[in-house]
Amino acid sequence: MQEVSRSGAVGELKLDALIADLWWRVRLINTDILEEEARAGVFDASQPTYPLLALNLRARRDNLVSTIGVLEQRARSMSEAA
Repeated sequence: MQEVSRSGAVGELKLDALIADLWWRVRLINTDILEEEARAGVFDASQPTYPLLALNLRARRDNLVSTIGVLEQRARSMSEAA
């Protein structure tokens, strides 16, 4: 087994912490979306009366999930290289 440098291990820990934080934020945004939908009484994003805030939150959430996917791939690559 190849020895991992201290800075490499710290980098992996920071990346794991960032990923966990972003998933936490996704859960918060999901809650905000549900609250906004409930407030408006509209739950279908294709409806013209769907709240604009909920649409914006959905886009933000989707971008975060995409970013998380890239970061998780990077984390896998880092651990395979170690």
